Amino acid sequence: MDDHKDTTENSPGGEDQQDITSHQHEHGDQDEAVAESDEERVEQELLEEEAHPAAAGEMASHEQHEHAGHEGEGHGHGSHEGHGEGHGGMHEGHEQMFRRRFFVSTLLSIPVLLYSEMLQEWLGFSVPAFPGSEWINPVFAVIVFAYGGVPFLQMAVPELKDRSPGMMTLISMAISVAFVYSLASVVFPRQSAFFWELVTLIDIMLLGHWIEMRSVRRASSAVDELAKLMPDTAERITDDGETEEVPVSKLSEGDLVLVRPGASVPADGVVEEGDSDVNESMITGESKPVSKEPDDEVIGGTINGDGSLRVRVGATGEETTLAGIMRLVEEAQQSKSKTQVLADRAAGWLFYVALGAAVVTAIAWTVAVSFDATVIERVVTVLVIACPHALGLAIPLVVAINTSLAARNGMLVRDRIAMEDARNLDAIIFDKTGTLTEGEHGVVDMATVDGVDEDDALALAAAVESDSEHMIARAIREAADERDVPTPDATAFEAIKGRGVRANVDGNEVYVGGPNLLAQLDSEIPDHLQRFADEAGQNAQTVVYLVRDGELIAAFAMADVIREESFRVVDALHDLGIEVAMLTGDSQDVADAVADELGIDTVFAEVLPEDKDEKVQELQDQGKLVGMVGDGVNDAPALTRADVGIAIGSGTDVAVQSADVILVQNNPMDVVRLVKLSKASYRKMQENIVWAAGYNVFAIPLAAGVLAPIGILLSPAVGALLMSLSTVIVAINAQLLRRVDLSIPELPDGTPATDAQPAD
Repeated sequence: MDDHKDTTENSPGGEDQQDITSHQHEHGDQDEAVAESDEERVEQELLEEEAHPAAAGEMASHEQHEHAGHEGEGHGHGSHEGHGEGHGGMHEGHEQMFRRRFFVSTLLSIPVLLYSEMLQEWLGFSVPAFPGSEWINPVFAVIVFAYGGVPFLQMAVPELKDRSPGMMTLISMAISVAFVYSLASVVFPRQSAFFWELVTLIDIMLLGHWIEMRSVRRASSAVDELAKLMPDTAERITDDGETEEVPVSKLSEGDLVLVRPGASVPADGVVEEGDSDVNESMITGESKPVSKEPDDEVIGGTINGDGSLRVRVGATGEETTLAGIMRLVEEAQQSKSKTQVLADRAAGWLFYVALGAAVVTAIAWTVAVSFDATVIERVVTVLVIACPHALGLAIPLVVAINTSLAARNGMLVRDRIAMEDARNLDAIIFDKTGTLTEGEHGVVDMATVDGVDEDDALALAAAVESDSEHMIARAIREAADERDVPTPDATAFEAIKGRGVRANVDGNEVYVGGPNLLAQLDSEIPDHLQRFADEAGQNAQTVVYLVRDGELIAAFAMADVIREESFRVVDALHDLGIEVAMLTGDSQDVADAVADELGIDTVFAEVLPEDKDEKVQELQDQGKLVGMVGDGVNDAPALTRADVGIAIGSGTDVAVQSADVILVQNNPMDVVRLVKLSKASYRKMQENIVWAAGYNVFAIPLAAGVLAPIGILLSPAVGALLMSLSTVIVAINAQLLRRVDLSIPELPDGTPATDAQPAD
C-alpha cells in the first residue's frame, strides 16, 4: 500500500493528474448541462433540416467538402467520420430523434390509456381511482402533445410560409384539432373525453416517421459505405527505399506507395512494380479480381490480393475515382425524378382535398345530428386519414434503393430524370470502337502500289504515327516492331481531327488516315487498293491509307474484334423492344459488316466527332427517345444531345460531366441493366403511389361517415393505425426492388451472364 502510494505521489506528473481529475469533477455538472443543451440544439437543427430537406442536403454536402479540406490534420480517421456525419449521420440523427420521442411519448401515453373510460369499457378492465386521478389524462396528454406533437407543428411552419402545404401541415392540423377538442372536454364535461385518441395519434405518427427515417438511412448508406473503402493510412516509400506510414491525406501526386497483400489501395495510381489480383467489385461491380501488372492503373479503395504492389500515386483527395463516385451518388440521392415531383405535388393537393372533405363532413354531420362532439370527431378522423405519410415515403425510398442498387452494379446516376426516362427509350446508339468492339486494333494485312516495298511503307507509316497515342497508331508501331523495321525520324507532327495525322519524313509530306482523309486530300484510290479495301470491309476490317506527297501509296487492314458481350446486349435490347444503332468514324463497309454480325438496326458510318450529335438529332426528329452510349470525351456533344447520355469506360472516367449515367465498367451489358432497373424502379414508384393515394381515396369517404347509416365509423386512432399500415406496406414494397433480376441472358453457346450485385 505504502509503495503504491509513494509511487503515485512521486511519479512524474502525478500532481498534474490529480489536478486534472479535480478539474473534471468540478466541471462535471457543468459539462452535463452543456451536453443537455447541445442535445436540444441538435434536435432543433434536425427538425429544421426535416422541414427543409433540400437545404439540409446542401449543408451536409458543404460540411463534407469542408471536412475533406481539413482531414488528416492530426487524426487518421477523419475521412470516415466526415462522411458518416455529413450524409448518413443526418439520416441517423433524424432516426434517433424520432425514436427517442416515440418511446418517451409511448411511455407517457400508458397512464392515459389506462385511465380512459372508453378503453376500460371496451376491454372490460378498471384501475383504482384516487383524489386527482381525473387529471391524469389531461396532464399526460398535454405533455405528450408538447414533447411528441409540437415538432410536427414546427416542421409545418416552413410549408405554410412557402404557401406549399403538405404532409406536416396535415399532421399538424389533425393533432391540433384533437388537442383542442381534448381540452374542450375538460372545460365542458358533457363532451366525451378524447385524450387517448390524441396520444395514440401522436405515438403512431412518431412511429411512422421513425420507420421512414430508418428505412431512408439504410437505403442511403451508399456514400457512407464508399467512404469506408478508403484506408486511413498508407505506406509511402522514401527516397532511400524505406517505408513510412503516413495519413492518406498527406499523399501527393507522384508519391510511391507500397500496397501489401490484403491491404486497400490508398489512392488512384499506376503500378510500377509487382503483380497481383485486385478486387474492384466495390467500385466497378466486377465480381472477379482484376490482374494488375506494371503500367496498369489501380483505383483507390480497391483491395489488393496476394501479391505486393508498388504504386505511383496519380490522384488524391477529391480527384480520385472514389471521390468522384461519392459525388455522383450524392447528386443522385439529392435529385428528384418526375414521379417524385408528382408525389410532392399530390401531397399539396391532398391538403386541399382534406380541407374540402373536412368542411363537407362538418356541414353534413351538423345538418344530420346538429353540431356536437360527433362532428368534431368526424372532422378529426378525416384529417387523420388524409395524412400523406405513405405518399411522402413512396418515391424517396424507391429512389434511395435504386441509387444503391445501381451503384453496386457499376451504374452511377447523375440525373434522376434521365434514369427514369431510360425505361422509355426507343433507340440506343452505341459508339463502335471500344464499346461494341474490344478497341484493340492490329495490322492483319497490307497492300502497296507498284514500286513501294511493304516494309518501307510500314516504316514510313510508323514514323508518322510515332507521336500519336491513338490505338491505330499503336497497332502500326507494333507491326513495325514485329517485322524489325527501322523507323526513320519524323518532324512537324500534326493530328487532323477525325481524319488522321501528318508529318514530314525525309523531306516528304506524309499522311496516315481513313476515308475522310482521302476526301480532304482529294486523293484517288488505285483499283487494286480499292479492291483491297472492299475485301477488308467485307471482313469487318478498318482500312488506313498512307499518302506521300499527295500520292496514295499503301493501305493497311486493321482488325478490331467484336466483344462477346455485344451479341448478348443487342439481343437483350431487342427483347426489350429497343432499336439498336451504331455510330462510327470507320468506313461504311466496316460498319455494315459489324452491324450485320451483331444484328444492329441502324448504322451511321464515316461520322466525324463534331457531327455525332447530328445523328442523335436525326433519330430524335423521327419522334424517338434516344440514348447515346459513348466514352464521354469525344462523344460529349452527342451525350449531351441525347435524351439519356450514358458514359461507358474504365473507372477513371466516372466523373464525365456530359453524361446523365456513368457505367464504371467498360461493359455494354450494363446498358441493359440500366434499362431493366429503370423499368423496375418506375414500376415500384407507380405501385407505391397507388398504395398511398389509393388508400386516401378509399379511406377519406369512410372517415367522413359515408357508411354511418350501417353502423361503420372510424375513430381517429383507427384512422391513424390504417395510415401507418399504408406506410409500412409502401416501405416493404420499395424494399422488394432489391430483388429485381438484373442478370443478362446467356449466349447461345452457353457463355454465362455476369451476375448482378444486390443493393446494400
